[in-house]
Amino acid sequence: MTAPLYAVVLAGGIGSRFWPLSTPARPKQLLPLVSAQSMLEDTIGRLDPLVPRSQILVLTSAQLAPAIRATIPWLAADQVLEEPRPAGTAAALAWAALEVRRRGGPDAAMLSVHADAAIGDDARFREILSAAVTAAQTHGTLTTVGIIPVDANPGLGYIEPGEALDASCRRVARFLEKPSRARAEELVAAGCLWNSGIFAWKAADYLDEVAALTPELSAALAAASHGITAFFAAVTSAVSVDVGVLERSTKVAVVAGDFGWDDVGTWAALRRVRPRDATGNTVHGEAHFVDASGNVVHAEHGRVVLYGVQDLVVVTRDGLTLVTTVEKSDALKTMLDALPKHVLDGS
Repeated sequence: MTAPLYAVVLAGGIGSRFWPLSTPARPKQLLPLVSAQSMLEDTIGRLDPLVPRSQILVLTSAQLAPAIRATIPWLAADQVLEEPRPAGTAAALAWAALEVRRRGGPDAAMLSVHADAAIGDDARFREILSAAVTAAQTHGTLTTVGIIPVDANPGLGYIEPGEALDASCRRVARFLEKPSRARAEELVAAGCLWNSGIFAWKAADYLDEVAALTPELSAALAAASHGITAFFAAVTSAVSVDVGVLERSTKVAVVAGDFGWDDVGTWAALRRVRPRDATGNTVHGEAHFVDASGNVVHAEHGRVVLYGVQDLVVVTRDGLTLVTTVEKSDALKTMLDALPKHVLDGS
């Protein structure tokens, strides 16, 4: 790679499905859900040595920026990009691309990764990211990383690969929304990939596609010279990068990845990404299991004892305990909508 390479880490959002630990002040990406470090620290750490530290940008909300700076104290002030308001990932990545082009020049390449994914093989992860950047530079494509499925997961979007551009890169035929389980099984059998939301492109190529295909951001691009506040104020409609750019573009490619990726979307996911004992229990904190199997415990305070139960999720923090089932943990929003505000806020 001869052109400068930057990485943009998306670290906004709250991650409400990890309530009661994930809160507006301490969201999912700042929690030690997979290792002893926060997920954001894990994410930034695994980019080394592919991307120089000085060329890592963290994209987040103004509300979360102080906590992120406290978590990663070596980040320079201008390495944390603060969105003044939520405007969708297409806009967020457009502003990041403007910054990458300004700092690195017209040929600068840009990776985009989420701060809240688990990766099983860091070295293989960097190898695939490098291949995605090479594909983007070689073919002038907006390149996504599609994960080779390990099961027919109906909770994920899918990518259908098209014609080959080279030995490791194919055009994207289409993106598919979260399917039913039966449809997911058909997609996996047909060779479709999980949509990871990991991207690589030249910043200028992404901005060209936004200018051509995303009218929701036309006024924002025109206002960009006046700064980030003017840019986000001019976004006429919040739109995701998938809907607003990738699904409208004919210049999208995919590189297949097999590095133990997991989006860690719910408490149940921790059974996949954390070490388990002989009966399938996984624990953070102090817990004791007697005739208990397949349980997820995250104890920030006190001790937890489980006896004679299976497939429970138990989460404790100071003054609050959540108990649900692994199955129900996928739908915490239903419960959150029914709780009184003082319980949600922990007040």
